[in-house]
Amino acid sequence: MAHIVLINPRFEASYWGLEHALPLFDAKANLPVACLPLLAALTPAEHTVTLIDENVEAIDYELCARADIIGLTGMIVQRFRMREILDELKRHNCFVAVGGPWITVREDYFGDDADVTFVGEAEESWPRFLDDWIQNRHARRYEQADKTDMSTVPVPRFDLLKMDDYAVGSVQFSRGCPFTCEFCDIIVVFGRKPRIKTSRQVIAELEALLATGMDTAFIVDDNLIGNKKAIKDVLRDVIAWQVAHDYPMTFVTEASIDLADDAELMELMVDANIRVVFIGIETPNEAALRETKKLQNVRKGATMLEKVHTIQRSGIEVWCGMILGFDSDDATIFEAQRRFIKDSRIVNAMVGMLAAIPKTPLYSRLAKEGRLDLADRQPYGTNVIPLNFSREALRDGYLDVMADLHQPQAYFDRLDALYLDERIRPERSRLRHLRRHPLRLARLNLMWMLEAAGIFLRLMRRVPQKELRRVYRQRLWTMLKRRRSPVVMQIYAIKCAMHYHAHIMITDMRAGRIVNSF
Repeated sequence: MAHIVLINPRFEASYWGLEHALPLFDAKANLPVACLPLLAALTPAEHTVTLIDENVEAIDYELCARADIIGLTGMIVQRFRMREILDELKRHNCFVAVGGPWITVREDYFGDDADVTFVGEAEESWPRFLDDWIQNRHARRYEQADKTDMSTVPVPRFDLLKMDDYAVGSVQFSRGCPFTCEFCDIIVVFGRKPRIKTSRQVIAELEALLATGMDTAFIVDDNLIGNKKAIKDVLRDVIAWQVAHDYPMTFVTEASIDLADDAELMELMVDANIRVVFIGIETPNEAALRETKKLQNVRKGATMLEKVHTIQRSGIEVWCGMILGFDSDDATIFEAQRRFIKDSRIVNAMVGMLAAIPKTPLYSRLAKEGRLDLADRQPYGTNVIPLNFSREALRDGYLDVMADLHQPQAYFDRLDALYLDERIRPERSRLRHLRRHPLRLARLNLMWMLEAAGIFLRLMRRVPQKELRRVYRQRLWTMLKRRRSPVVMQIYAIKCAMHYHAHIMITDMRAGRIVNSF
């Protein structure tokens, strides 16, 4: 019936985008966005669907001009590129439907340029629109009355993506988060009641991803443990699937820090082979956590530092998000952030300045207080006007913190503290299982060593800075002398590549004093 082209715009360089490291991984993009293959799966079979992720291939505007419907999605950090693409599509007289996280919080951003807009989730509204389009009676705006029943979500069409171009895959177990963080748009888009897929759906999704040749996946849930009881049941089934198939997959995910309070849940995540968890630490300033209603980080019991160490000792590495510029922050926060990240042994910390996303409680509060800069492009990297220091001081302090955290000695000292001093054991359940299958274990160890060697050789050939190459050689050699583990060898090589990306990104930002955090 209709030829539909779905487009995800390219991202600007970012901390987690790893743009400068991707050639070292022989990849074009970090991971695929979840919406393109899911929308394709939601499209009735009588239609033809083409997926274009601009992060791995150029947009073919002539193809778009011949198509019946163009779907354009995007996040807040993609909004400028979304505008450029939309303008070009309109010059080609394309019929364009726009949806995704950004237009959900700023419906008026593109004015009347979009023929159809989608607000919020689209599992019900997208098929309804296509039915309306066939009957030539479609509306200009679609929004579901209710949140999606996750038990009805189909397996994404990974087969329509160029999966070989991505470093890792992406899967989704659940949506929603029970917490009330003032700055977060997750509860605006997905709500506070966590909704979770069935084990059958999750395993079908894993098998579909594995069929593309992808053996590592980011579980993109904003808080995997939002419903602890339900996720434990799913994890048990994922573990059984891993065991039955001799552990074919490794996972990275996101969770809240209260993970540390549940020993059973940590053990299940380890047994499911979740190697890394990203946690929103945000700040060591307890007053700021209370101010922004991040109360899960200040619950009685262990300190945040102790909780991070508890998770690490289970065998799961912690990555984190940190924020500067809360109302109760002052000039001491920069050193406090440096100290916390050092003491926590967190190697990869994404530090950003507080930003107010439309429709969040923070945005509403600051709008009432007259503390929002409403310009679309922000010279200071955030639309928030801070209380206790100037915008220049916040920007410069942020850049200095990022630079200090990624000084080679500081970065690799944290890495050594975690893997050589604390000697955490990544993928220990997988390795324990494979000891009963010596040939499979040997193949896995060989794969890890070959991956590490490939990344290392690319580092030596492609990193122009002689001093950085020397540091990478030295740190890898020290690791090999102290801990001859193939998986740790692979991790160290990956960390070198991630450091190189951060080094280039921070150097570029400091040279131009330009920050792209909002």
